[in-house]
Amino acid sequence: MRVKPISLENQSKLVTDYRNRKQNILQYFHYDPFDKKVFAQRLKDIAAMKYKREELSDVLKKCNQKWGAGERTLSNIERLKDEKSVTVVGGQQAGLLTGPLYSIHKMISIIKLAREQEEALGVPVIPLFWIAGEDHDYEEINHVYLPRDDRMKKFRTLQQQEGKKSVSHMKLDQEVTGQWLDNLFVNLKETQYTKELHKKLKELIKHSETFVDFFAQVTFALFRDEGLVLLDSGDQEIRALEGEYFQSMMTHQPEIASGVAEALHQTSQSGYTIPVDADNTDGHLFYHHNGERVLLTVNEGGWSGKNGECSLTEDEIREIAENSPELLSNNVVTRPMMQELLLPVLAFVGGGGEVAYWSLLKAGFEALELKVPPVLPRLSFTLIDPKREKTLRSLSLSVDHVIPNGVDVERIAWLKRQTHAPLEEVSDQVKLTIEKVHEPLRDIAKEAGDDVAQMADKNLTHILREVEYLEQRIDYSIRMKHQETVQKFNDLELFLYPEGGLQERTWNVLYWINTYGEDWIHELMDKEMDWEQSHYALYL
Repeated sequence: MRVKPISLENQSKLVTDYRNRKQNILQYFHYDPFDKKVFAQRLKDIAAMKYKREELSDVLKKCNQKWGAGERTLSNIERLKDEKSVTVVGGQQAGLLTGPLYSIHKMISIIKLAREQEEALGVPVIPLFWIAGEDHDYEEINHVYLPRDDRMKKFRTLQQQEGKKSVSHMKLDQEVTGQWLDNLFVNLKETQYTKELHKKLKELIKHSETFVDFFAQVTFALFRDEGLVLLDSGDQEIRALEGEYFQSMMTHQPEIASGVAEALHQTSQSGYTIPVDADNTDGHLFYHHNGERVLLTVNEGGWSGKNGECSLTEDEIREIAENSPELLSNNVVTRPMMQELLLPVLAFVGGGGEVAYWSLLKAGFEALELKVPPVLPRLSFTLIDPKREKTLRSLSLSVDHVIPNGVDVERIAWLKRQTHAPLEEVSDQVKLTIEKVHEPLRDIAKEAGDDVAQMADKNLTHILREVEYLEQRIDYSIRMKHQETVQKFNDLELFLYPEGGLQERTWNVLYWINTYGEDWIHELMDKEMDWEQSHYALYL
């Protein structure tokens, strides 16, 4: 295995400026994550903070044991009780089979950074993955993509969502999920790993009550000995620890909401686009009402559903926070603040979209007397197998160009070079010549009468269509003649630039562990990486 840094040319302006450490965007954070001294400074800044370490460790131990955690994970949960210990945190929704590859890349990033900083700082640094089980966007997690006939096909489970239930509360239909998994394996090439992998995943389904359980067990199957700790943000016992934190967010709702709205305005003025709607009345909390997750807004009378689903007085919502915190959950704005209150966060590891969201939170953190932790962009990879590496060489294509741009331009240019004359230009010239030669006939036809003139026009149209058909037939024949090479272009695009974007946003880990096993994941974690690099090509 080897890795090669790749420069991504088409990242957002915000992420590009952030990586380039421009003050235009760094001003919205408390730390520069690329400063060599940042983690030592962060360690000092959170030393005086108090956390519910004992209670949190007890809950995490119970959950992680249920999910099949290894000894190293359980040891890390115990180490969380140490007042000097800190965490490296990142998270994602509970996608089937961990969802797109970027979830795996995020886990690898969290583990690597925790290892590096434990060695550098001399304190326990625990890698923790925050499963966003409170989310209810089922369409985001209910499928995986696999390659099929030169395209990525979506394989969606047939299980239906009940209302807007959060993922943590959705029971996994084991029979339906088992059938879905069987269908996936029908569409995979059988390898030395296939039978055992299929059997293992079927067993994990049988021991999963919820989608979160399945996600967690698959994660531990892949990262069992790496010490990664999992936290389900939708777990009721976790929520029981958060009641006073919800109350604090309610108290400071005006500063949180106005801070986000103002930051959104300022970043927009700086030319940054962040896909968030923000208003001073936003509560940035959800209330679980009649089995559904309702986003709250604030008005003079108290708190209410954004679409009028429910209405709560200030006293009522505070009573809920105190006695029934499991009925509340965070949105994209307050989740990072809850994470900060619950955990000693040395650093947050996230994708480009998360960096953008976090740029809006500084005022809200400050209202709660917190600092936004160092937000470090996760490591990003494109997996390149030997076959695709050979194809790149045979077509004289650079991986530096293909990963960010695809091969469409090169494919068209190659096809045009396969004829001695430019087909499109020759065809156009022939049609112009025919029109000119045909013109005297049309002139005579006009003298013969309107009906004959119309017939002459139709005759010309018919002749030109025949020329166009011949052009298309020649083009098709050229493509068929060179189909093997065209297929190579198509195959490269499918693997390295699927759906017009990075591989990690579409492909699932299943294909890769079925083809190459799991060792490459662990090998990758031992490779030295530069956190300032935007992307890596990973040669398997």
